[in-house]
Amino acid sequence: MAEKVTDIQMDKLVGFRNHPFQVKDDERLNALCESIRDYGVLSPLLARPTADGNYEIVSGHRRKAAAMKLGMEKLPVLVRKMTDDEAVILRVDSNIQRENLLPSEKAYAYKMKLEAMKRRVGRPAKENGGQVDHNFGKKSRDVLAEDLSESARTIQRYIRLTYLQKPILDLVDEGQIAFSPAVELSYLTKLEQAELWDIMQSEDCTPSLSQAVRMKKLSKIAQLTPEMIFDIMSEEKANRKERVRIDVSQLRKYFPKSYTTAQMEKSILRMLEEQHKKKQHNKDVR
Repeated sequence: MAEKVTDIQMDKLVGFRNHPFQVKDDERLNALCESIRDYGVLSPLLARPTADGNYEIVSGHRRKAAAMKLGMEKLPVLVRKMTDDEAVILRVDSNIQRENLLPSEKAYAYKMKLEAMKRRVGRPAKENGGQVDHNFGKKSRDVLAEDLSESARTIQRYIRLTYLQKPILDLVDEGQIAFSPAVELSYLTKLEQAELWDIMQSEDCTPSLSQAVRMKKLSKIAQLTPEMIFDIMSEEKANRKERVRIDVSQLRKYFPKSYTTAQMEKSILRMLEEQHKKKQHNKDVR
């Protein structure tokens, strides 16, 4: 039977389980709302039927979120039967080229697609992605690298981020911890990461690459104690600058809920810069 687009009730459309891409209530979503209000949903969602009579969205989560904000009851959907792994691969492929993807989104997307590719060739999922895909004569991670126009090494490093505990991974997304030290920190145990997080909070600091490398080495030989973490994180960094500390909870009421701390910081700096320029202009015209 040929596939066709069908209007489906909103409450029958369920999100893709464990999908790595976030849907934020931000300016881009508002712009999509305006487009849908003016022109309707130009591109139908893609979904697959589920055993309970619903439809799992493979592509189109942002379109559904925008339609919900507009109070729509139905959406045009292309319904297609597909396996779990086919759905995962299509889900990743339809979103991975989006602009401004967070490091965590890339990390979990790469991991999901690599594991799905390995299952399709009948190999158990392993961290190193080294199984040979006999459909291509190459290792799965190398096929994935070609698909995504990334190096296999870069993909491996992104996947390492999925081993970070959420509070630390959030700092990576917010730009407070750089990619390279984040990869090194991913080798710390869950307990070590929890201890590191507590110290970062109490000392208001984040690890440099050299500090992260040293902690990884100590963790590997089971010598990364809370005292060692504190000693390493207490070191004066050559590039450490003075900071003004303001509790984030005091700023939240002035910004959209979707804003990260990094976005709030940029907005405040931009506002101060504009005020400074205005004062300078007023001084010049006197």
